[in-house]
Amino acid sequence: MIELLVVRHGESQLDWEEDRRDHIDCDLTPLGERQAGLAAAWIANRYRPHEIISSPLKRAARTAEAIAQECKLSVSYDEDLIEKSDDLNHNTHSFIYDRAQAEAFLLKILTAHRSKSDLHRICIVSHGAVIELLFHSLINLPFQTEISLATGDTGIHLWRIDGSRRRIIFMNAQDHLRI
Repeated sequence: MIELLVVRHGESQLDWEEDRRDHIDCDLTPLGERQAGLAAAWIANRYRPHEIISSPLKRAARTAEAIAQECKLSVSYDEDLIEKSDDLNHNTHSFIYDRAQAEAFLLKILTAHRSKSDLHRICIVSHGAVIELLFHSLINLPFQTEISLATGDTGIHLWRIDGSRRRIIFMNAQDHLRI
């Protein structure tokens, strides 16, 4: 059985910029750093992962590093978790490519861990649009859908995969920010 603990990065400088171009690699704001620390402590106390995989972009990497430090783990970086666009309604070709990339990442994770009989929890740290595409892939939503997934700053999702059975345990938890 595999659990995917999927985390959006904390507030970044990009959240405050009007010109939001693709592939902008920016740091977390001071608030984003605090959010990452709170999420890391919450995860370590409740859903300690066995491994952490992150987008290499600074805002996600810094959030993943906070979790890794709290859980005494290292971070693996995967280019498939880089956000290409924060708008899932960008052109159809881009959407299909990005969805295929999310499908390939999910398949890679499931294939690598399918022989494990014990629970293996993987923390994935990425960006809102990528998380939504992973969610669409996880539950096999059609490409054309009106269903969307809300993910706030350091929003945490827990998805369980046991063979062909896929369960959403919780979505967009932000209890850690209410401290």
